[in-house]
Amino acid sequence: MSSLTKTKKKNEWLEWVKAILIAVVLAFFLRSFVFATSVVDGKSMEPTLEDGETVLFNKFTYLIDKPQRGDIVIIERPLKNYVKRIIAMPGETIKVEDHILYINGEKYGQPFINKDAKSNTGKFGPIQVPENSYFVMGDNRILSKDSRNGLGFVSEENIIGKSEMIIFPFDQWAMTK
Repeated sequence: MSSLTKTKKKNEWLEWVKAILIAVVLAFFLRSFVFATSVVDGKSMEPTLEDGETVLFNKFTYLIDKPQRGDIVIIERPLKNYVKRIIAMPGETIKVEDHILYINGEKYGQPFINKDAKSNTGKFGPIQVPENSYFVMGDNRILSKDSRNGLGFVSEENIIGKSEMIIFPFDQWAMTK
């Protein structure tokens, strides 16, 4: 084998190594700062998200914007992460009476849940959400551990991402709403 051929093969290997290293660094960057996955554990977000589904969540979105009412968020806690929906924003007053959700004294229709879930919300409040915190609930109100019953208000710093889409099982691929 000529030295020119050896040099050519060596350069080809170096190019492959560089490409692989760039791909690994890029994947690490995307996984650490932009996207990650979370497995839904339990039935608290049904029917929107089902037990065992894997969701892709966007870690970057809340670096440039604030969480909004209706967002499905990933909440970081010491023992496990939770997937919940933001219902009330900092400074708002929330109350549930006769299965109707009120935010700052006005009815809120909750278009993302069905009638059964609405009727299982129970009675709650009124209570004001502290600054830099959010009030969250699961879509399956009867089974959800949320701001009403144990999870408490969620600090903005504990919201680590917004759910974007279901990626597993593959036949369930869909954007989360």
